Amino acid sequence: MRIRALGVIAISTVTVLSMAACSSSKKTTTGGTTGSGSGSSSSSSTGAVKGKVGVILPDTQSSARWESFDKPLLTKAFGDAGVTADIQNALGDKSKFVSIADGMIQEGVSVLAIVNLDSATGAQVEAKAKAAGVKTIDYDRLTLGGTADYYVSFDNVKVGELQGQGLVDCLKAKNVTSPHIIELNGSPTDNNATLFKQGADSVLNPKYSAGWKKVGDQSVPDWDNAKAVTIFEQLLTAAGGKVDGVLAANDGLGNSAITVLKKNGLKVPVTGQDATVGGLQNILAGDQCMTVYKPIADEANGLVKLTLDLLQNKPGETTGTVKDTQGNRDVPSLLLTPKAITKATVKDVVADNFVTKADLCTGKYAALCTAAGIS
Repeated sequence: MRIRALGVIAISTVTVLSMAACSSSKKTTTGGTTGSGSGSSSSSSTGAVKGKVGVILPDTQSSARWESFDKPLLTKAFGDAGVTADIQNALGDKSKFVSIADGMIQEGVSVLAIVNLDSATGAQVEAKAKAAGVKTIDYDRLTLGGTADYYVSFDNVKVGELQGQGLVDCLKAKNVTSPHIIELNGSPTDNNATLFKQGADSVLNPKYSAGWKKVGDQSVPDWDNAKAVTIFEQLLTAAGGKVDGVLAANDGLGNSAITVLKKNGLKVPVTGQDATVGGLQNILAGDQCMTVYKPIADEANGLVKLTLDLLQNKPGETTGTVKDTQGNRDVPSLLLTPKAITKATVKDVVADNFVTKADLCTGKYAALCTAAGIS
């Protein structure tokens, strides 16, 4: 997979153990990303690194990425490294999340990587793992008040900044002045959603002070797209049907807003995140103005590299630290760089093999792909 993000080399069968290292720094930020699948997956071979790894993914609702991208990428990378990996999904169930963790600890995993459903549950699991001598890594979402040895994610404040600036640029292109904006935020229990909003607000708040009007601002529990439809309908009604732009925290929430907008005969700029097939198709169709592309292969590879370091009792290589404000500690972290995607750059996501032309350019989107230079 040809990845352009800085810091980590994309997965191949021979480079997992010899990836280019991210240089350590003293940079500190305040941190934590977003969503699919069930069951477990394991792979093993006779490699130099010994030990079993457990990975718990969160759900099947917040994003299509977990089952479609993270799980197969992690399965392959751990297998290539000769490490047995048990990868399971909690399906949005906190009790199941804890139960999976208990089982992995009892089975003797040496390292446990989690994408928490909320910080309280994540911290509970990490405390159990620590008591059992199991090292832990926060993957994608920081566990506030947790005890993870490392944190691997994207710069999530930057994600929000890209979304906010994307909305500004899209409205400018449409020559919209003094727009009415609705903000549809991620789950209130996801620290990443807090960071996305922090980044977006850093761009939009000065605009509100200069005459823009925020007519709706609400979080969506559990990143639930169905709930997002209802919430957005209510926000739109409260705004008297007047909206000129939507700051949506990911492609799923963006699509929920688009569904309601179409129902009401409206078409306005909408943001997103994750560069999903659906989100990219919405961009090609002109229903969504941008998304944020996060090369998940880089993130998965970063997790594998740190895991291998822990299995060998070696210090992991990071890009700095992230502040756990609840636990009042600086967590050694590997933060990767996200990228804004518009109609003009959808082709870049395809060129990176993040999505395939076959999946993206189906039916009515075939002509739109051709027009966008996707070959």
